[in-house]
Amino acid sequence: MNKTSISRFFYRLWRSITEAYSDDLYQDPWKFEYVVLDTETTGFDYYTDRILCIGALKLREDRINVNDCLEIYLEQQHYNRDSTEVHGILKNEGKDCLGEKEAMIKLINYIGDAIIVAHHTRFDMTMINKALKRQGLPTLKNRTLDTSKMYRKTLIASPLLKKKPSYSLDELADKFNLSKKDRHTALGDAYITALAFIRIVKTLRKKYLNLTVMDLM
Repeated sequence: MNKTSISRFFYRLWRSITEAYSDDLYQDPWKFEYVVLDTETTGFDYYTDRILCIGALKLREDRINVNDCLEIYLEQQHYNRDSTEVHGILKNEGKDCLGEKEAMIKLINYIGDAIIVAHHTRFDMTMINKALKRQGLPTLKNRTLDTSKMYRKTLIASPLLKKKPSYSLDELADKFNLSKKDRHTALGDAYITALAFIRIVKTLRKKYLNLTVMDLM
């Protein structure tokens, strides 16, 4: 490979990086639309467990659009009785359930190009993308934010109070005095996550002079 080829390679690499992290990430967070979501699953194994329910709602500025929410129950081909104690979803309990492909299509149409917010985002996104792949659908490429990681940014660095690697949704609910009435339901957890997201953004505005989406990542 000659010098010209090497230069072109690094130029294309630079272009791909700058396009992926374009200037819009340095704008105020409330200029964007967010979809806050949560999944209830049969367990925590990415390969053998399945999604039981998805709850999602839309957020713009610091307002939750409660009239435009999504709650999908999926047909249960795989069932883990032990996980029922957490999410309370019984097999064939009479809810209108969708097949996995229909549910995934409905979800990606709802999300569109919004930024996805979740608590411990990696788990929800991996479970959703595994389902999309099983159905021959494109995986989600949306930008994502994790309220557990965001919350750590609000904490003061101190040798007397060490930051934990991650924080549970219960801990955030307690910190911000949020009701846990519908905890461990997909839509209920999505709503708690959305409220926590708003509180975190407001807290970080006091820490960052001109808060941007990049500061939330």
